[in-house]
Amino acid sequence: MSKPHRPPSGRTNLASCIVATIFLIFLVIIILIVFFTVFKPKDPKISVNSVQLPSFSVSNNTVNFTFSQYVSVKNPNRAVFSHFDSTLQLLYSGSQIGFMFIPAGKIDAGRTQYMAATFAVESFPLSASPDAVVNVGPAFNDGGFGGGGQTGFNNGYRVGPTMEIESRIHMAGRVRVLHFFTHHLETKVGCRVVIAVSDGSVLGFHC
Repeated sequence: MSKPHRPPSGRTNLASCIVATIFLIFLVIIILIVFFTVFKPKDPKISVNSVQLPSFSVSNNTVNFTFSQYVSVKNPNRAVFSHFDSTLQLLYSGSQIGFMFIPAGKIDAGRTQYMAATFAVESFPLSASPDAVVNVGPAFNDGGFGGGGQTGFNNGYRVGPTMEIESRIHMAGRVRVLHFFTHHLETKVGCRVVIAVSDGSVLGFHC
C-alpha cells in the first residue's frame, strides 16, 4: 500500500516566504543601484559662449544698448529635459535693467542645444562715478561665479572708463525617468560683463 502524502509543514512555508522576501529585497537593491548610477537625474549645464552689444550709446550720462547673449545648454540625462519658467535677467549696480522669459522647449537625452537671446535694454542712468582707468589683468579672471565660461584680457592691459553689468540665467524643467518618475531640475549661471563706456565694446566676461 502506498503511504498517504503529508501536507507541507509550517516550516516549509516559512522557508519559502523567507527565500521570496530575500529575492525581492535583492531585486529592489539592484534596481536602485541601476537607477542611481545610470538614470540618476542631473541638472543641465549652461555654458555662456559669447556676449555682444549690437548697439550702444551714451547721452547725458544715460546709457542705452541692445544686449545679446549666446549660450549652450547640455542635457546630461538619459531622458528628455523639458524646460519652462526660464529667465534671463540683467543687473547694473544691483538694480534690474533688463529681463526676458526664455521660451519653453525640450532638449533630447545627451544632447546640447544652442540658444541666443537678444533684446533692447531701456535707458538707465550711468553710475555717478564709472570705473576710471583700470587694470584688467589676472584679478578679473580669478574672480567670478564658477561654471560657465569666460573671456579674459591680456595681463596689464589698461582701458578707459568702464561699466560692469551682470547677467543671470535661470532654467527650470523636468525629466521623466523610465516613463514613471518625474524629477524637477534647475540650474543657474551668472556672468560679470565689463564694457568700455567709450564705444560699448565688450572687454570680457566671467561666468
